[in-house]
Amino acid sequence: MTELSISLNKTINAPIDKVFDAWLDAKTLSKFMTPMPGMPEPKTVADGQQGGRFTILMMVGDQEIPHEGEYLEVKRPDKLVFTWISPFSMDGSTVTINFTALDANRTSIDFTHVKFPDEESRNNHEGGWAAILDKLNELLAQ
Repeated sequence: MTELSISLNKTINAPIDKVFDAWLDAKTLSKFMTPMPGMPEPKTVADGQQGGRFTILMMVGDQEIPHEGEYLEVKRPDKLVFTWISPFSMDGSTVTINFTALDANRTSIDFTHVKFPDEESRNNHEGGWAAILDKLNELLAQ
């Protein structure tokens, strides 16, 4: 079986430090970690350092969906790697984000998420992550 993955690229209209830090701050995470339109802000906790952990409790209808992970690599402001554990992921699922400053107020994100149990889960995550990156840009471009 081939390893299912997602690769996305998004330009965020904000400085690289601000974009990088958004992924490590619980308050900011809660404002953009909404993969579907109309979702309420999730409850978030984050210890944004290498070896630190995060928890994101998303509400889908009346159901609370837990997502959590560990920050495996924190190389400010260039690279972030974290595990991704949810009811829809599998062991060894990780997210890698590479950040590149395009200029003082624009940052390119190269986003990769690996290891999904099936195509449906991969496709659902791809749409969710694309929405999250759009929301991140909307939040930080203000």
